[in-house]
Amino acid sequence: MKHSSINRNAIILLPKQPALDWIMRVDPQPMPDFTLEELRQEQDVFLLSDGTINTPEQAQQWALRRFSILFDSFLHSWFTDETMWPKRRTRKMFLEWFEVQYHSTVWDLSTDPLEHEPDG
Repeated sequence: MKHSSINRNAIILLPKQPALDWIMRVDPQPMPDFTLEELRQEQDVFLLSDGTINTPEQAQQWALRRFSILFDSFLHSWFTDETMWPKRRTRKMFLEWFEVQYHSTVWDLSTDPLEHEPDG
């Protein structure tokens, strides 16, 4: 099998218990058995140019500089009605809601060409 690493680093935001608590509190039809493990299974991956960040600490700082956009993206993925969102979202709250994971090596195991779709 041919494989190669690509010149990208990855950041993944993994929700923590307060994110699940919010979902269960505001969802008009909550799934009673929905677990944190299930919530954390399918999250967006953010790819950055190789060398943009080099450590987990730098990844955390990168996410904190963009916490508002990242937070809004997560909330919007659950409920598009912004009146359901927490009113005052801070960096402290972001750190309570999310674990920032950093991955320095991204492997491309596909032979298909990379395609880019415009955002939004």
